[in-house]
Amino acid sequence: QVQLVESGGGLVQAGGSLTLSCAASGNIFSINVLGWYRQAPGKQRDLVAAMSSAGSANYADSVQDRFAISRDNAKNMVYLQMSSLKPEDTAVYYCNALIYSATGLRRYWGQGTQVTVSS
Repeated sequence: QVQLVESGGGLVQAGGSLTLSCAASGNIFSINVLGWYRQAPGKQRDLVAAMSSAGSANYADSVQDRFAISRDNAKNMVYLQMSSLKPEDTAVYYCNALIYSATGLRRYWGQGTQVTVSS
């Protein structure tokens, strides 16, 4: 069974930095797209950043030049380096992956990790 497990969330002051990690495990044949979404209270879940298997990345306008996504294909991991954090970055961050496994091609979600930025 495929699983995504995030880590690295926490409380940080505005202007600070955090790095989130997400590990994919299970009977994985290949991972097409790895990405991060976030959901603030009372708001919809939105894309933060995503990276294709070829290394092409795209970002939400609100995090461009502050966040950087990277992936380690050998370890089935994706990272999100967040800097110059703002209170409006406060949200639960979810890892998301489009994975081809023994059960076919499916989109998977992690359980989420809380990021809180204090002003």
